[in-house]
Amino acid sequence: MRWFLILLAACGPSVLQVDAPGADGGSAGSRCDETAQSLHCAHHTTVISPGGLGLGARGVHWQVPLGEAPDAGWPVVVMFQGSFFSADTFWDSAPTVGFGGWWQAHVTRALLDQGFAVVTPKTRFDGAYYWDTNVVGFADTWTSTDDHHLMLKVFEGIEAGTFGRLSGSQWYATGISSGGYMTSRMALSYPGKFRALAVVSASWATCSGPICSVPATLPADHPPTLFMHGEKDAIVPISTMRPYADALTAQGTATKVVTDADAGHAWLDSAPREVPGWFKTH
Repeated sequence: MRWFLILLAACGPSVLQVDAPGADGGSAGSRCDETAQSLHCAHHTTVISPGGLGLGARGVHWQVPLGEAPDAGWPVVVMFQGSFFSADTFWDSAPTVGFGGWWQAHVTRALLDQGFAVVTPKTRFDGAYYWDTNVVGFADTWTSTDDHHLMLKVFEGIEAGTFGRLSGSQWYATGISSGGYMTSRMALSYPGKFRALAVVSASWATCSGPICSVPATLPADHPPTLFMHGEKDAIVPISTMRPYADALTAQGTATKVVTDADAGHAWLDSAPREVPGWFKTH
């Protein structure tokens, strides 16, 4: 059984654009509409075929902030969904959604409102799956996976303008559970691509729930990393995160740990403040 949650990535050339009605809508001053019972952020969807093992096309949701892009393009955050929770939930949520899904959607809103473009790719099977980063047989042969080829298409798409006018250098990543491991994978397999990361309810790229071994030596150029974790997390114990954070601190990488004594395996209610704040710092 897989336990994890995952968050986003995007596509590149040879893509199909599928825009839902109101893809550029939202309330005045925001791409998002919110009531006490729902949060919806208008977005576009691009469908791509990553290649690799040829396991099917992927949907990638994305949006840019309101207004004119900076000369260098919008800074962009790639968000990775958790296992079996489609990237759709980054854009539409309610207070009743599990694993802190309400706060997850508020992270999307906060990023858009504060000047970050957001790109959220789906896992295989239309998001009803998990990322390959810590799967036995794929973790150590990463370049053979569909997810690796997806990321290459996402990078190409960002640079080519597939997802709007985006910066070629201000890239950030975040995700929860399986998506948190995928966020860590960005540091392991794509050195120099990302300025900062935010890992939620997860640990090192090849860890898996309570089974976790953090390497003795981490990449020297590992991006500054924010860790957010519930102390009552029974799926990905907080004890698996701490050696990762401690190792980064020991090697001089900017690191911040935010915990919640009452939270389990979930986005914390402070995430809509902490994640954009961390990215702005870097």
